[in-house]
Amino acid sequence: MKIIITGSSGDIGKAVALRFLSLGHTVYGIDLKPAEISESNYIHFQADIKDISALPDIDDAEILFNNAGLQNSDDDIENNLTGTINVTEKYIKSCKLTSILFNASVSAVSGQEFPKYAASKAGMLGYMKNVAIRLAPLGVTVNAISPGGVYTSLNNPVMNDKESWEKIMQVTPLKKWMTVNELADWVEFLTLKNRSMSGQNIIIDNGEYDLNPTFVWREEE
Repeated sequence: MKIIITGSSGDIGKAVALRFLSLGHTVYGIDLKPAEISESNYIHFQADIKDISALPDIDDAEILFNNAGLQNSDDDIENNLTGTINVTEKYIKSCKLTSILFNASVSAVSGQEFPKYAASKAGMLGYMKNVAIRLAPLGVTVNAISPGGVYTSLNNPVMNDKESWEKIMQVTPLKKWMTVNELADWVEFLTLKNRSMSGQNIIIDNGEYDLNPTFVWREEE
């Protein structure tokens, strides 16, 4: 199969691309940065997803993984939401896709972290539902994953700061974050193996959103 991955030069995009390549598939990577992968089945395009006219013409992809994203920048909404819409609308018209997966964030449902980032990811989930409804008659599965913390170089500032890391672990019930390879497991399942789930958002955050106890009651003496 042939897969389009945006943000393919970042830690998550690269890990997912390498997973698909290891399974014998062809990957089209789109990123502002140069290629981080040199395998023969990997085709890289340097492009800004905020500019739909800059996106490469691809007509034979079957899977789209919308992964490109910014965090705590002035362009969070324009890149994470508008850019993702640009990519999706272009390739649902030019390709016969069988699966689309959005990389959102637990911030989309919790509202925490940076304002524009949370808003952009929440908007992404609404758009995912829209695409799922439109493409369901064609048999296309459309879903999103919403990771919590992921071990990536982008998160080095908090992972390497002892005080910050201890605070994060205090509110993370499973006391760990997710690796990029574990995230790739989810992408592989939801795009290659899943045939019956669509329009869903899967929260993968080590219990941070749902399992934090907030009910306070005075103990009986």
